[in-house]
Amino acid sequence: MNITIRQLQCFREVMRTGSISEAARTLQRTQPAISNMISTLEEELGVTLFERQRSRLIRKPEADYFLEEAEQVLERLNKTARTMKEIAGLELGRLKIACMPAAAGYLMPRLVAEYVKDKPKVNVSMMMRDSSVIEEWITSQQYDLGLAETPPPNRALDAENFELQCVCALPKNDPLAKKTVITPADLNGKPLATLQEGHQNYLSCQRAFRSHSAKMNQRFELLTFQPALKLVEEGLCYSICDPMTADGYLQRFDDRAQLVFKPFAPQITLSVAVLTPAHRPSSMLASHFKAHLLDELTRMNERFT
Repeated sequence: MNITIRQLQCFREVMRTGSISEAARTLQRTQPAISNMISTLEEELGVTLFERQRSRLIRKPEADYFLEEAEQVLERLNKTARTMKEIAGLELGRLKIACMPAAAGYLMPRLVAEYVKDKPKVNVSMMMRDSSVIEEWITSQQYDLGLAETPPPNRALDAENFELQCVCALPKNDPLAKKTVITPADLNGKPLATLQEGHQNYLSCQRAFRSHSAKMNQRFELLTFQPALKLVEEGLCYSICDPMTADGYLQRFDDRAQLVFKPFAPQITLSVAVLTPAHRPSSMLASHFKAHLLDELTRMNERFT
């Protein structure tokens, strides 16, 4: 069977108007074209839908039954067309995002909130996991996009890499807050809040202190830098933290911030990557959000350098 959408549209209009000529006028077609559409539709169905009485069409009961079916098909097509237009306009869809703990506290929720604010039909799944888990999720195509510490090369991953410049968090009223750049000599023997031993940030700090013959005094060992900032606020320590945590703090508290963040030298970086599956094309929605995230990471890096 080879019934076309145009045949269904012509049939529906003939049923509405009761006239070939009126249907032709509405559809901006010729009367012979409409008449031919109806005839070929009847041939395809193997059913006579109308009786021809001179210049009049008398619809048969079979036509009323088929109208219900035709209306459902056309409405379904219209609905599908509307849906695809919404998808093309980035107004409808689902985003599945996985992000590392440093981004889950403020950065990613803020970006998602900004992005979907005018998109009420966009749903988001946003999960926080360790970077190794995020790598597995993206590799297995369970998630559209991930923000994680840079993984080793993997053919199943497309990665946009960033070297984020870490900064030193210290209280506003601390004497060191007057300095433009903080060095290991400034923090020699002073208490620090760091990530766990073995993390790339901890190891980089350790090398920096050793290269300047300064003592690195780890007082607090933490999973993320978020709680470190509270400890710094209380004057208990300093922290050389990632810019995602620092930027989130400043945006959240603005002029009420009790901390300042200063560049640290020698430079300590946190390698992160925006990950997408290599063997599955991204949706328009995921691609658009990825560009939004990349712009934000660039802006953030520039803010602290």
